[in-house]
Amino acid sequence: MEQIINLIPEGPIVEFTLLLLVILIVPPIFENLRLPGLIGLLVAGVVLGPDGAKLLNPSTDTIKLLSDIGKIYLMFVAGLEIDLQQFRKTKNRSIGFGAATFFVPLIVGTIVGRSFGFDWNPSILIGSLLASHTLLGYPIVNRLGVVGNEAVTVTIGATIFTDIAALLVLAICVSFNAGEFTAFSLILQLVLLGLYAAGVLFGVDWAGKEYFRRTGDEEGNQFLFVLLALFLAAVGAQLINVDQIVGAFLAGLAVNDVVGNGPVKEKVEFVGSVLFIPFFFVGMGLLLDINGFIETLTTSLGLTLAIVFGLLGSKFLAAFVAKLLYRYQWIETLTMWSLSVPQVAATLAAALVGVQQGVITPEVFNTVIVLMLVTSVVGPLMTARFASKLPVPKVYLDPDNMSIWWETHEVQRRINPPVAKSEDLFTVVVPISNPLTQRYLIQMAALLARHESGQIVPLSVAIAHVHMDEPQLDIALRESRRSLTRSVQMLEEFEVKAKPELRIDDDVSHAISRTAREWESNLIVMGWSPTMGLRSRLFGNLINDVFWSSHCPVAVMRLIDEPVNIHRLLVPVKNLSPQTLRTVRFAQLFADANSGEITLLHVCARRTPVEQIQRFESDLARLVKRDNSSIKIAITTIPDDDVVKVIMKAAQAVDLVILRSIRRRTAGGLAISNVTTKVIEELKCSLILFGEPHS
Repeated sequence: MEQIINLIPEGPIVEFTLLLLVILIVPPIFENLRLPGLIGLLVAGVVLGPDGAKLLNPSTDTIKLLSDIGKIYLMFVAGLEIDLQQFRKTKNRSIGFGAATFFVPLIVGTIVGRSFGFDWNPSILIGSLLASHTLLGYPIVNRLGVVGNEAVTVTIGATIFTDIAALLVLAICVSFNAGEFTAFSLILQLVLLGLYAAGVLFGVDWAGKEYFRRTGDEEGNQFLFVLLALFLAAVGAQLINVDQIVGAFLAGLAVNDVVGNGPVKEKVEFVGSVLFIPFFFVGMGLLLDINGFIETLTTSLGLTLAIVFGLLGSKFLAAFVAKLLYRYQWIETLTMWSLSVPQVAATLAAALVGVQQGVITPEVFNTVIVLMLVTSVVGPLMTARFASKLPVPKVYLDPDNMSIWWETHEVQRRINPPVAKSEDLFTVVVPISNPLTQRYLIQMAALLARHESGQIVPLSVAIAHVHMDEPQLDIALRESRRSLTRSVQMLEEFEVKAKPELRIDDDVSHAISRTAREWESNLIVMGWSPTMGLRSRLFGNLINDVFWSSHCPVAVMRLIDEPVNIHRLLVPVKNLSPQTLRTVRFAQLFADANSGEITLLHVCARRTPVEQIQRFESDLARLVKRDNSSIKIAITTIPDDDVVKVIMKAAQAVDLVILRSIRRRTAGGLAISNVTTKVIEELKCSLILFGEPHS
């Protein structure tokens, strides 16, 4: 084995290649074992590090650089992912619970540290390590449809307070450990930190909005601006003797309002979750002294148990304080507790800084690793158990928000008639590019438009760049005209009014969204693009761009049969949000136009109470019921933890599955599986991906 290892050359390229190989292979293996992928990255770091195969050395410049970037990026994404709109809705209660779930663990952790003989400074830092939390349970409450529950919203908002406060304590402890701590230096440090934080939060926010406004759709430059803001904030933190992760977290909060939930945020999170953040966790594994780790678990088992149970108990006590203050129910209190238990992002980053600066010992660092492993597994499990019993928030059941986009759009147009080409008709824009799928798309659009007595705008885009006299443009124009002629001939069969449109543009997505806006269209019908790999994640693809830029709903279709032969529809329903129910409205429109029947499939957690299932089905039946409609709608609820398996099994008995487009999220900067993506990859029948404007 050693001879094989000796054959491997040394150098930064080899180290980078090994890291990429680990990131690609290891996390899926651990996820198949029902363990978090980040644990796999830590294990891989141990196996490849000094105590293992010795293929990677944590002291090399390459590993140090990539690990530092990952640490900074982890805290940046933690700030970027906080939902500021949710925080603003319940900011007072979020700050209240944030204070409770910060100070109670801080006090408990400090007592634990002092009880085991540590000085005040490391003891206080130990307490601050317990005070923050990472929202690993967010995907679970999102899937269950209870994000709008006030207790959940308050817990999400509290992350801002706990992370900022924990990083502030870290900065003070590091300063004190360096011998620079006096009353004057503390006041000066706090003043500098306050000025710096205000400069980052307001300066980056203002500069970002100005830059994004001036650059329009230049996503590449906007992505670079975000990265520049991140590393400038990190460098600025160093200038005032504060660790880089403080600046990174503040930069994430500042950029949050600038990028919104658009494609730039998607790319920033993707690059972090796929590359930089995994580098950090592998680097953590490389730093882990396996002999010291085992010794900590044996000789210092008392400290480990005290910190783990101190964290669990103090977080529960903080949630109980919130229950008393805000009169929450027990199930809401337990959900808040479970969401605030996981210790990953801020905890690990601060622990690494603490051990590198000599504030805490390697023994405490090893204990924090154990804490992370335990809470990253236990926390989501408890969230899945408790959150499944939360009632669906009533805010989602507002009948005024249940109309489909074009119904409210028609009302607005009657109030403020636009100067448009659509003559107030129901208008469907159909981009034409692939002759193989053209007929099915035209037929689908014709069914919908004829049902609404509307019209269709077949659109062909001829790609051109700077010069309008290029021979390639002439060829593209001739082909576009032929495609439009074929589409008009097809529409004559369905007796639907056609308004063919030929556009010359250097960006197909812009041409589609602008044409739809000019015609005041009610729907865009597109064919499916198979480009969903690494390149599309980094640079975007046509579907993503149209979803984001369109003013009206977009239906992306992968049809394997003629639409007139599609009668059995399956619509997975995750929750009773307005977005989900508008997807159901779209299914009802198609079913009514083609004499179809709909199955609404709700997959809930296995332990969901029967009463809650019955209440959900009753609310759903009431909301989807439409007057004077003869559409047959069946509602099926299946308790199962494998959502994809249930959907795939149900899809075998239908002709078409309609999915709602949902932006891919990360949790604490860690990539999470996406049900929609898996279903799309495995589905064999026809498929429609329905997305609302700017989704």
